[in-house]
Amino acid sequence: METALSAERLEVMQHVGKDLDGLISEYLKPIEENWQPTDFLPDSSKESFFNEVKLLQESCRDLPYDYIAVLIGDTITEEALPTYESWLMDVIGVDQVENPSGWSRWVRAWTAEENRHGDLLNKYLYLSGRVNMRAMEVSTQFLIADGFDIGTDRDPYRNFIYTSFQELATNVSHRRTATLAKKFGNPHLSKICGVIASDEMRHAKAYKEFVRRILVVDPSELILALEDMMRKKIVMPAHFLRETGVKMGDTFAHFSDAAQRLGVYTTNDYIEILESLLVEWEIGAVRDINEKAEKARDYLMALPARLKRIADRTKIPELAYEFSWIK
Repeated sequence: METALSAERLEVMQHVGKDLDGLISEYLKPIEENWQPTDFLPDSSKESFFNEVKLLQESCRDLPYDYIAVLIGDTITEEALPTYESWLMDVIGVDQVENPSGWSRWVRAWTAEENRHGDLLNKYLYLSGRVNMRAMEVSTQFLIADGFDIGTDRDPYRNFIYTSFQELATNVSHRRTATLAKKFGNPHLSKICGVIASDEMRHAKAYKEFVRRILVVDPSELILALEDMMRKKIVMPAHFLRETGVKMGDTFAHFSDAAQRLGVYTTNDYIEILESLLVEWEIGAVRDINEKAEKARDYLMALPARLKRIADRTKIPELAYEFSWIK
């Protein structure tokens, strides 16, 4: 990114983050008051532990194949957190050396909340008896080792657009797995997925607020960044997901197919998230933008309808893949 552009982004980041204490207290919970994975798992120090594990396994026995596949994929996505933190720490304006009390504090606090999600789901799946844990762990290590390329570079505008979209997508996914768990007779798992979904929505609200503040001071550049991200398409953070002997990204395609079949996260959800962001950020009503941004806005406002026409012609693949993760 050009030096001049970096300087402009840095100035905006300093403006947007001038009340980071307020942002952290509004969108993240105090650590002592937050739920922890142990709150939702059998207590191994109690005599009732083995009986509770047996009941947990019984409640998981009849969960459908696609459901287990999606839950594992969601877990691996959550556990690749080191990639997400290191990527955010490299964004322009997030500098823990020059400004240790600034944006890097947000990134660490956000990471700390997110870290609980993978911990909880991993332990639950381990106890469920339905999962080849070693195969899952291999996929997790691959995903962290492979990293990702989400097309944002070090640009805070593109990164905050991405996180706004992505946190909403993970909220949808965890919320739907919660609903389905209840439907499949597992209220315990439903509660677990529900509390994770709640976290994701709080985080989405935070990143959407960051974008809204940028829009106020630099509307043309923000709209151009949004257009660029939507032309590239928002890729999921686990898009390089793979198993042993499987080409990078191929497992993610099968995971996505399972999510589509279940209705956990679909093409229509992608479109609805885009629509909701265009409305919430009032993109159609933004004033004082340059000619290039006007054209970008026209593209963005017409995009949901265009994507719907494509989605209507898209067929959901039938089940045709065996995951190494599932026993």
